[in-house]
Amino acid sequence: MEIKSVTLEIPEGCNIVIGHSHFIKTVEDLHEIMVGISAQVKFGLAFCEASGPCLIRVSGNDELLQEVAMKNAQEIASGHSFVILMKQAYPINFLNAIKQCPEVCTIHCATANPVEVIVVETQQGRGIIGVVDGFSPKGVESTEQATDRRAFLRQIGYKL
Repeated sequence: MEIKSVTLEIPEGCNIVIGHSHFIKTVEDLHEIMVGISAQVKFGLAFCEASGPCLIRVSGNDELLQEVAMKNAQEIASGHSFVILMKQAYPINFLNAIKQCPEVCTIHCATANPVEVIVVETQQGRGIIGVVDGFSPKGVESTEQATDRRAFLRQIGYKL
């Protein structure tokens, strides 16, 4: 068994969602979720099939994001995993619907931060152990920083 760290590509201004599912229908269902929630979202998604021909299935409405999602899926190379890259939208607006998708088992992360996926490789194949999302904390939030955080959330419309 070998453990590897895979650094993913996230284009400027994009967010990424990484997860696991259990069925080839995932590709169409995730595509429908994305366009059903937002008409302006640009996205690419890639799904690593874990049986049969074991292909990477790709969909989306933005060629560049589809290409990068496919490359990230190739780097992860873990059966039944999926990668969604999105721009002009934020994961917070899609996560509940993605989690409610009947095929989705796990969301590993949803972020715009740099991401490393920790994978294990055995004789059978590869699996995702976890992710490194962004960076380690540098300290504890001050009262002023907490006030700024709350003000920012209200400014962008997530709190009243």
